[in-house]
Amino acid sequence: MVHAATIAPAVTPASRPGRSQVRSGSIGSFRAGSPLPTLPSNRALSSTLRRLSSQHHYQTFPTPPPRSAGRRPDTGSTSSDSQTHDHHGAKTPLPIKQLALLALLSLSEQTALNSISPYLPEMIESFPGVSHDQVGLYVGLLASAFALAQLATNLLWGYLSDIVGRKPVMLLGTLLLCFCFAAFGFCTRYFHIVSVHVAMGLLNGNAAVVPTCLGELTDRSNQSKAFTWLPVVYSLGSITGPALGGLLVGTIAKDSYPFLAPNILGASLLALSVIVLAIWFEETLEDQADIPSWAERLPWLSNYTKQAKDRSTRSWPFPGGRDTDNEQSEANEGVAGEESTLLQPQEEEHDEGDPKSPNETTTWRELLNRTTIVLLTTHLVFQLSNSSFNSLYPIFASGEPPTGRDLHADVIGVSLSVAGIFTILFQLFLFGPLKSHLGNVRSYRVSLLGFAITMALMPFVGYVDSKPPFGVGDSKIWLYLEIGVILIIKNICAVGGLSSVMLLITNSAPTHASLGTLNGMAQTLSAAGRSVGPFLSGGLYTVSTHVQPKGEALAWGLFAGVALAGWLGSYAIQGQGLESTDDGYEEDSQATETAQADQDTGESPV
Repeated sequence: MVHAATIAPAVTPASRPGRSQVRSGSIGSFRAGSPLPTLPSNRALSSTLRRLSSQHHYQTFPTPPPRSAGRRPDTGSTSSDSQTHDHHGAKTPLPIKQLALLALLSLSEQTALNSISPYLPEMIESFPGVSHDQVGLYVGLLASAFALAQLATNLLWGYLSDIVGRKPVMLLGTLLLCFCFAAFGFCTRYFHIVSVHVAMGLLNGNAAVVPTCLGELTDRSNQSKAFTWLPVVYSLGSITGPALGGLLVGTIAKDSYPFLAPNILGASLLALSVIVLAIWFEETLEDQADIPSWAERLPWLSNYTKQAKDRSTRSWPFPGGRDTDNEQSEANEGVAGEESTLLQPQEEEHDEGDPKSPNETTTWRELLNRTTIVLLTTHLVFQLSNSSFNSLYPIFASGEPPTGRDLHADVIGVSLSVAGIFTILFQLFLFGPLKSHLGNVRSYRVSLLGFAITMALMPFVGYVDSKPPFGVGDSKIWLYLEIGVILIIKNICAVGGLSSVMLLITNSAPTHASLGTLNGMAQTLSAAGRSVGPFLSGGLYTVSTHVQPKGEALAWGLFAGVALAGWLGSYAIQGQGLESTDDGYEEDSQATETAQADQDTGESPV
């Protein structure tokens, strides 16, 4: 039988008359699952007890039970029972309906965004005042403008989703993005598409909110499967988007607006997602009654209001006013003191077994702890390396020898598509077993090391007319094979590292209520890396064309060093609860540690 800790009185009845009868019914022990003792009506105290009532002090599994229908599915057992089962290896069923709706939203968004890339250079070249040799520069500026726009607002969208809920933010952002795509097809000047592209980045925060929903829909017993599918959907969008965008150019209003059809398709997909999610998607944030108030979310506003009220009371005194304030203050102090004494033993055990609570408010100091700072920093390096590779490869492959490899655009496109197909297959069939062996941290670490290795190898691929290795085969086939292998390894590291770092960021959040803010910070840093990467890679490659021999190694080697620094920094990622339990990694590690401890003490395992 599990008993609660004996509740010690905070003050004596003599010092606080009227309190003893409240405590008298609360002293003693109670059975597991029994409700907590009833206390006087106080908003702060009732809010604390409301958060504590579903998470008793004897729980051992660190992820809280579902709070609403939109969150993790209810298996019909009590919170303590379900968490005990999870602790012993039972997996929580995946909410297939909710995940399918998120997949639909992500696929629509990625298809729409990636549909622009095939015709963007042609579209920019058709604008007045843009010469052929300036197209690359204008394309790079447009990509950086979009990333900088996301940098400015991702944190705000994530924080807003913590306050008003995930569903309203996703619906609003997707609807605004739909309007932007409808306008993009009517652009006839370069500053038009810059304005629309910046609006696309500013008005849509799904990059931060969708991973937050995944973190709330899953727990550590099933989150690996859910987070594995998100990069797969992104990869599908990178295949369907360019294909549909390239095929639809010029099919509608060819003379006046030749690029309208792809954007109508993108806007239609986004509008369909808004309708479907508005009808069937269920909010994943806590019930509205459990969402902290504005005063709890913004303590500075509460303090300002209190100070203004105090000044008003001092300016307009009334008979007995100061005594009334003092009595109220003493009463609040008494309730607060009794609350701290009453809840202190259970909060201590709660911190040990369940560090996350759905409704706990989090300070910035708690949110930006050592683990989250290291994760966010290495995530910035990860995205900087990934975006730099993605921007540098087409320039390097199409550039003139000896710095480039003089490949045609169709060859570059096919190489990327083939690498994407292999990446999807890896993500579906091989990534799960590998991550179950390595865990989240080591999978993320290997991905950063893979970035460094592939960037270091890329300058040493052959040329179309170079001598084949060992004198066997054709030099062109060897070049395609070398580039293909490097691209496949890089893409595998990209999607595997993205899955792992999203899991790490989700599991490192101090509370579930702060998950949206933390993901917003992560996506903000991601946008920073994606905005800087294309500029640096393009500029370094331009400089490398004047460096002989092996000038291409300048750009590739520098970013390989950046990725290597991120790999070294990943060894500082330490913390409890970062690993998932559905892949068996944590259980295997605990079993190994237990067996080692038994061996050290000379005891045989039972």
